[in-house]
Amino acid sequence: MRYALDALRRRPGRSLLTALGVGLASGLVVLLLTLSAGVTTSATTLAYGSGVDLLATSSSATSGPVLAGPLPPIPGGHALATEIPDVDPNAVVASPWLIGDLVFGNASLWAVANRSSVPSGWTYTGAGAVGWIPDDLAGIEVPTLYNGSGFTAAGDPHYAHGTYTGNSTHEIVLDQSLAGVLGVRVGEPVWASPAAPPSDAALPGWYDNATEFTVTGISSAFWLVPSAGLAFLYLSELQELIGGANASTDYATLILIHLHDTSDPAADEAKIGVAFPQLIVTTLADILGELQHIVNVYRTFGTLIGAIGLVVATLFATTILQMSVDDRSRELALLRAIGHRRADVGLEVVEEGLVLCGLGLAFGLPLAYAGAVGINRLLLRLVGGLPSGFSFVSFDPGVIVSGVAAVVAVGLIASTVPAVRAMQLPVAEELRAP
Repeated sequence: MRYALDALRRRPGRSLLTALGVGLASGLVVLLLTLSAGVTTSATTLAYGSGVDLLATSSSATSGPVLAGPLPPIPGGHALATEIPDVDPNAVVASPWLIGDLVFGNASLWAVANRSSVPSGWTYTGAGAVGWIPDDLAGIEVPTLYNGSGFTAAGDPHYAHGTYTGNSTHEIVLDQSLAGVLGVRVGEPVWASPAAPPSDAALPGWYDNATEFTVTGISSAFWLVPSAGLAFLYLSELQELIGGANASTDYATLILIHLHDTSDPAADEAKIGVAFPQLIVTTLADILGELQHIVNVYRTFGTLIGAIGLVVATLFATTILQMSVDDRSRELALLRAIGHRRADVGLEVVEEGLVLCGLGLAFGLPLAYAGAVGINRLLLRLVGGLPSGFSFVSFDPGVIVSGVAAVVAVGLIASTVPAVRAMQLPVAEELRAP
């Protein structure tokens, strides 16, 4: 080892550049691994802490178990909330949700629209909306309420047992992002409609036909429906806005099911699936498996990029070590002459390669960590609607071990040819050389 360090010290510039090259390659590999591990770890932690054990969508859904893109409606949403637990007593709750898009306007826009003087840049806001039964979510994690009392009425008053003749609460909860865009606080009004006005001149008419709601709460973002802005309403009231407020339709988009005993969710999946053929029931493990499949696709591309970097670093290190052997050929021959075995000489070259790559690792790991922290902060600012605690990167022990293993592999592979060259040096010729 001392001989390897001495060889590196005698050529500091070349050794430093090689170590930097290996460090950049290893840092890139570690950085790519932290990104894939971070998304997987965050999604898994959030999912298993959500209380959602089964997820049901319409049997006509074609987008798969992961919530990507619009999903077809499920008729009879309110009824399924009681029918599913009746069929499967292990189901604590089966919560029907309707997910849609609405257009929102605030009081300031309403005021200037009625004066026919809408300033440049003032416009309505499009955002996602979730309709649910607020007190029928036992065991399911919902967004944290930061301000306000939230929903105040029990059940779903407007639904009125399928008649849709009950009183509307006109209560709405906005996440912080949407509340910030609209510039509203708890107790202030917002107007919502499924359609946008065709022009600024049509704003007064749009407000006349939109539904006025009172903001009763400001919440955190929601892990299940990542969005830059999200509103929460009673299920029947959202149905009234976007369609489905009818006893023969009663549309929902998802049914979230929380179980008493979560040891065998596949059994509950099968039982509910047989009883309700209009539904596709998916376990949490299946959803995470689909997510992992998507992550693995991106990880494969990242691995290819990292592999290219490692190959380049290996070739660079091999060239430098080969040059080192040629520069020290007389010294190596002298070592052989005074009794060092061929294997000892080759081992010294391998040690030099490992030390060189170790120095690269010492540079690459801090660089990867700094890069991961910077990318995570950037993505958290760019991607709205992420729940608290979500991280795009995970600098876990497995990632570190993978980075160390990659660097050791580079060191061993890069030193193989130079080590063989050192062991095969003709001793007599090298010693006689001028």
